[in-house]
Parts: sequence; C-alpha cells; structure tokens
Amino acid sequence: MRIALVSGEFPPMQGGVGDYTRAMAREFARRGIDVRVVAPPDAVDGAGGEPYALAGVRFARWRSLIRLDEATRGCDVVQIQYQAAAYGMTPPIHFAPRFLRARAPGRRVLVTFHDLKAPYLFPKAGSLRRYAVRMLARASHGVVVTNQEDEQTLAGDWPAGVPLRFIPIGSNIDAAPDGDRAQTRAALGVAEGEILLCYFGFLNASKGGESLARALGRLCRAGRAVRLLMLGGEVGASDPTNQAYAAKVKALIDELGVAARVIWTGYRPPAEVSAFWRASDMAVLPYSDGASLRRGTLMAALAHGMPIVSTTPAVAVGQLRDGENIAFAPPGDDAALAAQIGALCASPDLRAQLGRGAAALAEEFTWPRIVDRHLDLYRALGVDV
Repeated sequence: MRIALVSGEFPPMQGGVGDYTRAMAREFARRGIDVRVVAPPDAVDGAGGEPYALAGVRFARWRSLIRLDEATRGCDVVQIQYQAAAYGMTPPIHFAPRFLRARAPGRRVLVTFHDLKAPYLFPKAGSLRRYAVRMLARASHGVVVTNQEDEQTLAGDWPAGVPLRFIPIGSNIDAAPDGDRAQTRAALGVAEGEILLCYFGFLNASKGGESLARALGRLCRAGRAVRLLMLGGEVGASDPTNQAYAAKVKALIDELGVAARVIWTGYRPPAEVSAFWRASDMAVLPYSDGASLRRGTLMAALAHGMPIVSTTPAVAVGQLRDGENIAFAPPGDDAALAAQIGALCASPDLRAQLGRGAAALAEEFTWPRIVDRHLDLYRALGVDV
C-alpha cells in the first residue's frame, strides 16, 4: 500500500497541522508502509533524514492541482490535511478531491478536517466560503474529523455511502523521560515555593490569551506566588493575524503590571518543550471557544500527565471530565479561571489527581491507535491494507 499525506504546512514550518502530518507519516513508515508527504517546497527543502518521501507543491497556485496529481500517482490513498489557514485561505485545495478522482479513479481521496473554518477566497465571497468546504468534503471518498463539533456540523446532511469518521489527534510533543525538574525551574528563574503555570502554543484570538493575562493579574493581586510560562513560538507560520493578537496580549500584560511574572521561551525543540512541561505545576489553556480534542496543545498537556485548567467545551466532549482529568471554567470568565487555578495552587492532592486522570486519558490518543483507526477506514473503502 502507498499513502500520500498532503499538508499546507510541514516542519520546519511551525504549526499543529504540519506536526500532525509528520507524526502520521512516521507511524505509517514504522509499519513498513510506503508513505510520501506533499507539502510546500520550503518545508520539503528543510526536512531531511525522515523515513518517507517528500514532494513540494505551491498550493496557492491553480497549477498546484496538476503537480499534486503528479506527486500522488501510484498511491492507493491520498489524504488531505485541511485547515484553511494552512493553505493561505486560497481556493485551489478545495477542488483537489474532484480533480484527483477524475485523473486517477483508482485512488481513494480523503480529507481530514482539523477545523471547518471557512476560507477567505476573495472579497464578498459570502456563502461561497462555506460551500467550498462542503464541496471539499462531499467530493472525497471519506472524511475524518478530529473533534465532535465538526462531526456534528457535517453529520446533519451527510450523503449516504460516504464514510465520516471521528478520529482525534495525538500529541505532537513526545513526553520525554523525567529530567532534573529543579534544575529546569532554576534556569527559568522560578523561586522555591512558586507555582509555575504553563501555557503552550501560538497566541491567537481563539486561545484566550487576554483571559489568561487577566486571570494572572487577579492571582497576583490575591497574593498568589505564581509565575506564567509562555511556552513555544508565539505566532506560527500559517495565520498572519497571530502577530497582531500576540502584541495585544503582551500590551495587556504590561498594562496589568504582571510582566515580571511571565516567562517567554520562544520556539524550542520538542525535547526542551517536554522538559518545560515537566518543570511546570499545571497547564492553563483557556480557549475562547472551549476545550476541544482538535487542540494539539491540549493533547500535549494530557500526554505529559499535567493537571489542566481549561474552558468548558462548546459541545460536550465525553472524554473530558471536570474534576477527574481536567478542571473547567466558562470561556471568557477571568474570575472563574483564576478561581480554578487558585484551587489547584492550594491543593497538591487535587493537582496529582487531575494529572493521573490526564495521563490515563492520553492513552486513547497515541499515534499507533490513531493510525489503526485510519487503516480501518481505508479497509472500509476497499483499500488492500
């Protein structure tokens, strides 16, 4: 069997969809499956030493459809990893399933939706943006969604005979063995007795950076000995709005007078990221649209067995149980967020309980399990796995 994974971003570009694609490719290759990755040329040029083939395509151009067809000829499965920002909000990728099926009917073309955000396309596109996403889904042989919200959105009028599978993502940061926690904390400037909160990932409007800053301000005014570790790159490679939002959050931190309590790491390699997780006392991930299994940052916190404070999901997520493997506050409620963090600061036992629950839940989202579920889907589509 030969598989092609198509992604609009890929390491060394920074972005969760690219990290997901690399993890999938590595797991397929580990099983002896012939896998290739089709990604932007800059990413392909910067990647090396991996157990899979690479092909470069500039997805913003209409000619990319021809190049994509050429790069995936002979493949049994072509799986497009879709997130609008990863393709620069441009139209061509939305026509890829129909084009590829017409050029080589034997290929099975699938789409994984990492979210259903509508692409920009052009000014005043209006409902055409939503139609472009629907067209992408309906022209595929099968669709994978990574969260219950998108599953509900698509399932309402889904065509019979086209498989729609919910397969959550995994952590893009492997949990390294426990290192010297005290040494890492000392290197960060964290004093004895301080509680280290950890936010991981890019800053954008959906991740609650402003709410986090205000909650930190409340905790500091209440006399809590807390520090906030802003872990990872701040803006990423795909969404140009991140830069402005990151500046807005930094300005708010300065305005609240808590800049001295915040530690910025910038982009760090995965092993260092894991060490910083291990050195932290809890993860704080206050998504403005609620916790979701599509969030790689949440998956990384679970994989590290972190006690997690996040926000109540917009759509119930059965795996996430408040008080058992996570603690919730309503999105945008700075006082409630600060109260939940404060409760965990005051109770090492509660932190330990939530950490154990997170580690147990993470076992459901390992890459071998994720690939197993994909192979089951391929079999259902008649692919000889």
